[in-house]
Amino acid sequence: MEPITINNLTFAYPGQEPLFNHCDLNISSDWKLGLLGRNGRGKTTLLKILQKQLSFQGSIQTNLKFNYYPLAIRKSDDYTLDVLMRSGYQGEQWQIERELNLMSTPPKLLWQRFSSLSGGEQTRVMLATLFAQDGYFPLLDEPTNHLDQDGRKQIAQYLKAKKTGFIITSHDRNFLDQVINHSLVIEQHQLVLTHGNYSDYFVHKEQRDSAAIKKNENLLKDIHHLKQTRQAKSQWAQQAENEKKNNSHADKGFIGAKAAKMMKKATIMKGRLDTAIDEQKGLLKEIEKVVPLTINVLPTNHQPLLSINDLTLSYPTKQLCSNITTTIEKHDQILLCGNNGTGKSSIIDAIIGTFSGKQSGEILFSSTLKISTVRQDYSDNHGSLRSFASSSRINYDQFLNLLRKLGLERTTFNVPIEEMSMGQQKKVELARSLADPAHLYLWDEPLNYLDTYNQQQLIQLIQEKRPPMLIVEHDQNFINQIATKKIEI
Repeated sequence: MEPITINNLTFAYPGQEPLFNHCDLNISSDWKLGLLGRNGRGKTTLLKILQKQLSFQGSIQTNLKFNYYPLAIRKSDDYTLDVLMRSGYQGEQWQIERELNLMSTPPKLLWQRFSSLSGGEQTRVMLATLFAQDGYFPLLDEPTNHLDQDGRKQIAQYLKAKKTGFIITSHDRNFLDQVINHSLVIEQHQLVLTHGNYSDYFVHKEQRDSAAIKKNENLLKDIHHLKQTRQAKSQWAQQAENEKKNNSHADKGFIGAKAAKMMKKATIMKGRLDTAIDEQKGLLKEIEKVVPLTINVLPTNHQPLLSINDLTLSYPTKQLCSNITTTIEKHDQILLCGNNGTGKSSIIDAIIGTFSGKQSGEILFSSTLKISTVRQDYSDNHGSLRSFASSSRINYDQFLNLLRKLGLERTTFNVPIEEMSMGQQKKVELARSLADPAHLYLWDEPLNYLDTYNQQQLIQLIQEKRPPMLIVEHDQNFINQIATKKIEI
C-alpha cells in the first residue's frame, strides 16, 4: 500500500475560476476509487495533475508511478500489438494476452489492425496493456465509453477481481457500484471523499441536499420577511415627507423635522436590513438541478420518415449487419442494440452516406428530409463557439442557452472548443444537434462523457417531446426509459 498525499492543491486554467482551491486529500493505492462529478469540474484535470502534466500550487507526495487510459495512440493502421508497444508499454506480449484472457477477450485482436477494432475492442486491449505493466497505478478516464452491455459486465468483473487499486472516472452508475469501494466527488464548492460505492455516496448526497433544500426554504422566508420590513421602514419616511408637502396649514418646521428624523432612522434601519439580507443570502446552498432542455423538431407530413429494406453492410475482412429492415415513423425512438463490432454505427453512416465498406439493400427517405446527428467522433469541432455556431448554421443565442442548461459555465464560453474537456466538447456536439432544426435525429452513443444530470435531462426531453430518432446507446436505464422500439443487431 502506497499513499497519495495532496496538500493545499490549487489549480485554475488561465482566465477561469479555480477548479481546486487549497484542497487536502489522502488516498491509498489499495483503494478502488471512483472519481466523480459533473462535466468540467476537473476530473480529467486532477488525473493530469497526478501525472505532473500540469503546473499547480501545493504539493503531491507519492512513490507511485501512474499509467493512464486512454493510451496515446499513433499510427492506428498498424497491428494492434505494435500500436500498444509504441504507446509506451514495456512488458511482454504474454502479459497482455493474460489480461485479455481475464477479460474473456480473444488475444487474436493483437494481430488485427488497431483501426479495424471496434471502440469496445480498443478499450479492452488498452486496459489489458495498462494492467499488464507491473509497478504502475492505473488512472482510468471513462473506460465505459463505447463498451456494450456485455463488455461493461466483463470489464466490471475484471476490475472487481483485481487485487490492486486504481482511480476510475465513469458516468455509468451501475458499473461503478460493481467495481469501486471509495468515492471522491468534485461537487460545486467542495471535494467529498466517502467509503463505499456510488449509490452509497448518492444516498448521503440526497440526505445533504434534502437538508439544504429545507434550510434554503427557511432562509428565503426570512429574506422575504426582511425585505418587507425594509420596504415598510422606507414607506414611513416617505409618508412623513408627503405629509409635509400636502398639508398647507400644518407646522412645516415640525413636520420637516419629523420627516428628517424618520428618514435618518429608516436609512439606518435599511442599512441593517440590507446587511441581514446579504448574510442570509450567503447561507443559501447551491443544489444541483435538472433544467429542462429544448429541441428544434421540424414538422413534417412524410410517413414514414425513413425506410430501411434488407440492409447489409460489410468490410472486405469483416461482416457487419445483414438484412436489416425497419421504418422510422413520426414519433419513433428506435434504439439500435447489440455488441460492439456488429455495425450499429455503420448503419447511421450508411444513412448519411459516409459508410466506406460494401453496402446492399435500400435506404429510402425524402430529399427534403433534414437530419441532425450526434457523432462519436467530433474531433473536427474547433474554434470559438460563435464561429462554430455560424458554420453549423444554428442560432447562436439558442446554442449558448442550451450549453448553459447542460451545465457549461459561462467562463468556458470564450475557450476554444479544442481546448475544452471531453465532457464539455460532448455538450457542444449535443447542443449543436438540439439547436439544429431537423425532422429526424441520428445519435451515436449520445451519453458518452455526459454526467447523470445530463442523462436525466435527455430522458426528460425525449419523453416529453418524442422527436423521431434512431439512437445507438448501451446504457440500459436510458434504453428502457425512451425506446419505442429496439432493433437487436
